[in-house]
Amino acid sequence: MLWLRLLGESFAFAWSAIVTNRLRTFLSLLGVMVGIFMITAVFAVVDSLEDGLKNTFNILDDEVLFIQKWPWTFGEDYPWWKYVQRREVSLSDMDLLADRLELAQDVVFQSKAALPLESQNSRMEGVGVVAVSEGYEDVIALDIANGRYFSPIEVAAGRSVAVVGYDVAMELTGRANPLGESIEARGQRMEIVGVFAKQGVSMVNDGFDRAIVIPAKFGHRIMDYGRGTQIMVKPKEGIGTAELSDEIVQQFRSVRRLRPSEVEDFSINQIGMLTSILDSIFQQVEYGGWFIGIFAILVGCFSVANIMFVSVRERTRIIGVQKAIGAKSTFILMQFLFEAIALCVIGALFALLAIEGIVALVNAIDIGFVMVVRPSRIIIALSVAVTSGLVAGLAPAKRAARMEPVEAMRSNG
Repeated sequence: MLWLRLLGESFAFAWSAIVTNRLRTFLSLLGVMVGIFMITAVFAVVDSLEDGLKNTFNILDDEVLFIQKWPWTFGEDYPWWKYVQRREVSLSDMDLLADRLELAQDVVFQSKAALPLESQNSRMEGVGVVAVSEGYEDVIALDIANGRYFSPIEVAAGRSVAVVGYDVAMELTGRANPLGESIEARGQRMEIVGVFAKQGVSMVNDGFDRAIVIPAKFGHRIMDYGRGTQIMVKPKEGIGTAELSDEIVQQFRSVRRLRPSEVEDFSINQIGMLTSILDSIFQQVEYGGWFIGIFAILVGCFSVANIMFVSVRERTRIIGVQKAIGAKSTFILMQFLFEAIALCVIGALFALLAIEGIVALVNAIDIGFVMVVRPSRIIIALSVAVTSGLVAGLAPAKRAARMEPVEAMRSNG
């Protein structure tokens, strides 16, 4: 109960200092507020970007391996121009590899291009066209709101059918459920058999909103498979990605007819490679936020210490009376420490309120990702405030605790 009463009195003294000397206290707390604001803001941006990117990658299975010309990470000992000389993977490569792999559950070809689409009197530029082989729906999480996905017969025969994104359906047909209608790309008509659910704008892309998916055996009529192609391989249950990768290297070298002395002319990538790079980038940004914030907090600590020295001088007689009636030095020490902590916590609360206001504003604007402040980050901010209060209040509190009762009561304050 004593500690609770002491904490309550300290907050009361701190609030009284803010109310009585608003400008002085505000300027003194500004450093702490700016520091905690910077740290928490960086945390919020990093966490929000990380969540947004990970949500974008959620449509992909972490175990899926991507075979393609370019690696997602470059090694220092491999000149970039050697990658240029590599061949793109092809649909025939996928067929040959699928027959040879024993550890794979699905082997899927994918190629992407940006093409203009037309429907009656409407035209849409830069639509993402994704040509895929059988099994694509087992590798990528697809959310179809209306209609259906391709049947195996449609994929095998290369039928001119398409599953379109929500924005494509609305801009070209004016309806969210245009099943049975036709769209055209480079003179080739395609029947709409399904419409993806609206995903909204993300920080990376529009998902499937401005894209269509078509069978790969039809896609070569409207797009070039010479660039941006990849083969996606999903392992069987219980098979690790390292084991599958070794089999892919062995079998794809055979498909490419590479001699034992020749280096692979393909790369095997995985989503984890991207997420590890992003984690490293976000970690560096977070360090930058700490670096900037700590300097501001140090300035704030000196300012709070100044307030506390002024407070000790103004309450010298009160300290003398407290000691005269039996208050111990520890009690006086803790009283001023709690007051310094209370000041820093109040500054932190103002900073957190400002952050919450910015978060609400950003989310109202809708910039492609939802900005959040995780509870753990709030705890960190308050912990920093408490630590700052301890550092700033220690010297003034020691000075108050060492006062002699008689000399303190005789002081003119």
